[in-house]
Amino acid sequence: MSSTRTSAISGFYKMSIEERLKLVKEFAGLTDEEVNMLRAPSSLSLDLADRMIENVIGIFPMPMGVAVNFLINGRDYMVPMVIEEPSVVAAASYGAKMTRSKGGIFASSTEPIMIGQIQTVRVKDPHRARMAILESKEEILKKANEQDPLLVSLGGGAKDLRVKVIETIRGPMVITELLVDCRDAMGANAVNTMCEAVAPLIERITGGKVFLRIVSNLATERLARAWTVVDKNAVGGEEVVDGILEAYAFAAADPYRAATHNKGILNGVIAVALATCNDHRAIEAGAHAYAARTGRYLPLSVWEKNEDGDLVGSIEMPMAVGIIGGATKVHPIAKIALKILGVKSARELAEVMAAVGLAQNLAALRALAHEGIQRGHMSLHARNIAIMAGATGELIDIIAERMVEERKIRMDRAKELLEEYQRKWGEHLRLH
Repeated sequence: MSSTRTSAISGFYKMSIEERLKLVKEFAGLTDEEVNMLRAPSSLSLDLADRMIENVIGIFPMPMGVAVNFLINGRDYMVPMVIEEPSVVAAASYGAKMTRSKGGIFASSTEPIMIGQIQTVRVKDPHRARMAILESKEEILKKANEQDPLLVSLGGGAKDLRVKVIETIRGPMVITELLVDCRDAMGANAVNTMCEAVAPLIERITGGKVFLRIVSNLATERLARAWTVVDKNAVGGEEVVDGILEAYAFAAADPYRAATHNKGILNGVIAVALATCNDHRAIEAGAHAYAARTGRYLPLSVWEKNEDGDLVGSIEMPMAVGIIGGATKVHPIAKIALKILGVKSARELAEVMAAVGLAQNLAALRALAHEGIQRGHMSLHARNIAIMAGATGELIDIIAERMVEERKIRMDRAKELLEEYQRKWGEHLRLH
């Protein structure tokens, strides 16, 4: 691929679908067949869908867009996003554009380590049992790694073990935690298999009874981080920077605001997870649990102002994603999405997703601080209402614009306008 390729594209949203596809094809080196799959109403066959989940009755298509302008660790990315909510893809692209003012977004990640938990109950002396498990650490890790020699050969596998005693309404429980390096997989299946395998060994060591043997979705050992400096003029001046900091301070002090703040971050993160067929439920559960890890629910991002008056943003969150295994390697569009992204590892994908979350958050906070979140969102919402009312073709845009101007974005008004324009056009056709 050419090193001169760029995702900084002006007016991408104004282009036709075919023009956008042409640019993405050139950027990602897509084949004609892959482009045709993106054009298809659904490239997932019923037969394949029937193998992916149970009780299949059909396919549920979702819009897939591409966020542009992303410069992450000095590299340009086009980011595929699957989402039904208007303005999210546009906001991510706009947020990314603002970050280019000072060199883009910088991201890093920890090793891809997942936590597997083995729950032991009915232990008479739980703290002594904890010591016994720790003394048998090497034996337990060896048993775990025998389950997945391929993962071990790639440098992954069970790397460490820790044990805690917790007090519960059912009495004390001894919880053994396997720390498993999953490499480029999300890793739930591998971790669960290892937990199952070591359960009898832990029962023998403790004299207790093992019940749950399962991965944790609070992946505190598998973090993705991103940060950026945004020139104050790129966001609209120091007054807007201060407005963004006021909005952030609100979120940092009030969980009711923080929940919506984090929802905005996840708009971006989950749209990429859907495009690549990653487990978005696991990511979302982990994100919210991580936000509450101090005992208070807090924003996943932090916003500050540096000595030059520029905006500085950072984000840290668990990011259990994979580029191999599961639906990621089965779904034909997910494979194309990964090709468009051009990521070479699960860690790189996690870093891109953290960067997207930060850009999404920046765009939302700027809109809140500057012009109100409704303006762009409502014009897109108005289009959806116009379509639901029965408008087609150019009437969709005409009716949507009228409703936004009138500030009456409602189904009843859309139907009135549709009848009005159909009547006008009908009279026009009769006269000519």
